[in-house]
Amino acid sequence: MDIKEIQNLIKFVAKSGASEVKLEMDDVKITIKTGSDAPETKIIQAAAPIAAAPQVVAAAPVAQPVVEAATPAAPAKTDDDSKYVTIKSPIIGTLYRKPSPDKPVFVEVGDEIKAGDTVCIIEAMKLFNEIESEISGKIVKVLVDDSTPVEFDQPLFLVDPS
Repeated sequence: MDIKEIQNLIKFVAKSGASEVKLEMDDVKITIKTGSDAPETKIIQAAAPIAAAPQVVAAAPVAQPVVEAATPAAPAKTDDDSKYVTIKSPIIGTLYRKPSPDKPVFVEVGDEIKAGDTVCIIEAMKLFNEIESEISGKIVKVLVDDSTPVEFDQPLFLVDPS
């Protein structure tokens, strides 16, 4: 494609009223954008199909939404939970609250636990790891559902040590 054909294409796109036209041929990629008085043209030409040509794409900056309503609520919740001790996941895997599907859960909200009691199982790479409590107290909140993936150091349970 020679420069005369490209110029004719730009004029045609400008007259047609289209906001953007992309044309891709074997070794030429052309993007024509109109939106202002002057059309914007980008031409990227690749010498060989083996080498990937970098494409220059001008993107409008994306404004990050600011959530101010959630910020004041977070400290209030932290103050409530500050008297509790959090049992966190020591590994990445899938959390199971029951030893098997037909058995009851290890712990429920309101249960008293002692240090060394199993609170759940986390499966990682086909190995089932019993997660034991390091503290004694009462389960106040269960933060993760059964059979859900958990991350390292993710909070699992809140325990009231008093």
